[in-house]
Amino acid sequence: MKPAAASSTVLDASAISVSGLCLIHCLALPLLSVILPMAGTLGESELLHRIFVLMAVPITATAIVQDRASGGGSVFAAVAVIALSILLAAAFVERLHDAETVLTTVGASLLALAHVYRWQRRYQA
Repeated sequence: MKPAAASSTVLDASAISVSGLCLIHCLALPLLSVILPMAGTLGESELLHRIFVLMAVPITATAIVQDRASGGGSVFAAVAVIALSILLAAAFVERLHDAETVLTTVGASLLALAHVYRWQRRYQA
């Protein structure tokens, strides 16, 4: 595997993993809070949500730059930017607090799918 392909694989795998952790945080911890009250405290942690989003931004930005430099199409970049925008809004716009879980689920899923698309496109070429 070429070094550029290896670094792309690491970027995509990292982004998919962060998106997965974000989904687990948003969906599983509230369910666990019914069983374990301490998990409810973690489930409500705004800081943890913001950390996940702030981890996703540089990973995805690097993947977008790398993708564009290698002549990749704009589908990945467009979906990734939309997904990051949704995640950032859910994490940092207080007026969206009531829709935070839904927005985060949609944003994280879209971001993971964008990276899966990029990963598959690279191996089909």
